[in-house]
Amino acid sequence: MDDLEQEPDAAAAIFGAGIDRARAFTRNLAKEGELRGLIGPLELPRLWTRHILNSAVMAPLVPAGRIGDVGSGAGLPGIVGAIARPDVEWVLIEPMERRTQWLQEQVDELALDNVEVFRGRSQDWMHGAVLDAATARAVSALRTLLPITAPLVRDGGELILLKGAAADAEIEKAVKQARSHRVVDLRVEVVGEGILETPTRVVRGRIQRS
Repeated sequence: MDDLEQEPDAAAAIFGAGIDRARAFTRNLAKEGELRGLIGPLELPRLWTRHILNSAVMAPLVPAGRIGDVGSGAGLPGIVGAIARPDVEWVLIEPMERRTQWLQEQVDELALDNVEVFRGRSQDWMHGAVLDAATARAVSALRTLLPITAPLVRDGGELILLKGAAADAEIEKAVKQARSHRVVDLRVEVVGEGILETPTRVVRGRIQRS
C-alpha cells in the first residue's frame, strides 16, 4: 500500500472520535478494494480525499433517524457516514453478493452497531416509505436515481445525493421524475469548501406526498 494517499490533516477533525475506525476502513479498502472490484486501480493515491472525505463531509447534512444508502457498493458513503454519524441508523442497500459480503465484514470488524446491510435492489425493499432520508453516490443520473430512492423515504423525509459537477444540469433533466415521485425543493449544496481541494456537491430534496 505504498501508493496510499497520506491521511489529510482534516480527517481527524471531520471524524472526531471515529477517526480510528475511519483509518481502519481506509486501510481495508486500500488493501482489498481493487482485488474485490470495489475501487479502480488508480484510486489509492487519492483514496482519502476523493472517496473517504468526499463522503464524510456530507454526514452533517443527514438528519437523525434512519437513512438508506442506495447502491452502497464499497460503503461510500454508507460505512463512512456510519462512522462519522454514530447517532444515525444506516441501512446499506446493495444487490451484489460480493459487495454485501464486504459491507458486512466491515460492519463486523469495525463494530458498527448502527448499520444494517440489506442485499437487494431498492426496488426489492419491502418495508415501504419508512426511511427518514436516502443517499447515494456514483449510482446513476438523477432522473434514474429519483425513482429508486424517493419511494423508500417517508413523507417529509429527505434525499441527500452525492453528485458531480453536472449536478445542476441533472436537476433540469429530472423535472418529470421529481414531479412523479413528489420530490420538491431540489437544489445543489456544496460541502467541504475550505477542507477539500474539490468540495462535494450534494443534490438535496424533500418528499412531499401530502
